[in-house]
Amino acid sequence: MSEQTDPADKHRSLMADDQPRLSRSESLHQQVARNIQNDIEAGRLRHDETLKTTRELAKQWGVSVFTINEAMKILIANGLVESRPRSGRKVVAPQQEQHSILRMPNPNVLMIGGYAGSGKTELGRILARRIGWPILDKDTLTRPVVEAALQVMGCSPNDRESKSYLTQIRPREYEALRSAVTENVQCGNSAIVTAPFIRELKDDAWVNRMRTLYDSLGAKVTVVWVYCDIDTMHTYIRHRSAARDASKLDNWPEYAASIDVDFRPNIAHFLVDNSASGNPLREQASTLVSYVLGEAK
Repeated sequence: MSEQTDPADKHRSLMADDQPRLSRSESLHQQVARNIQNDIEAGRLRHDETLKTTRELAKQWGVSVFTINEAMKILIANGLVESRPRSGRKVVAPQQEQHSILRMPNPNVLMIGGYAGSGKTELGRILARRIGWPILDKDTLTRPVVEAALQVMGCSPNDRESKSYLTQIRPREYEALRSAVTENVQCGNSAIVTAPFIRELKDDAWVNRMRTLYDSLGAKVTVVWVYCDIDTMHTYIRHRSAARDASKLDNWPEYAASIDVDFRPNIAHFLVDNSASGNPLREQASTLVSYVLGEAK
């Protein structure tokens, strides 16, 4: 990083108005609506695409038909979904066809971290669509190789908890991710990088190495932390049905107790609140872009 952080400000978010840390659960239909909205903004659901039927969505999300209907009311009221006679519900997102590339005087790295299911990848995709920077997601870049390596080691390809994974595989994942980011920066390209970064952002030595590396390359790093309440995370993780999440879902109370949703990086950072009560990710992404532009001046 090009700037040193005052120790007195270590826990301060860079947002003008910090979002509150929620202690209550959000309504289930709000959680579903929030995640579907994020899928639309991230481009996973395309403009004019027909959504699945209410019953299909209820099965997909593991909720009742009533919950889906309530979620749809929110999305329709927000202009993101339209109910058409004989055509079903359609996605309304014409802005997806707009493309632009934000060029900076020096490379910028947006380092987006958060717990599983917090929405960090969705935020990264929204930003990539908005400003045209490449998105480098740890799972996308490394998952096939990680799964093959685990199988060669005699472990489950979905293992993300064992000592073998944590000590032998996980460090190599982050090494590969860092190399991909560095290669882009060396070419003068800004990048959006998404990964949990939980252990890394707790490690002062890692943070200092990261700062030194990107300082030497003339790059500016902005750390972004995505907060999400535990119930919304659970809803999303259950919905995406990724094999690597099986152990979390099978032991959800234990997993939930093991993570600190109030964790914040011990360095200056930009806080995004992806709880159902927070502002839409699209709006928070716009605020983040404005911050990056302001810092570049």
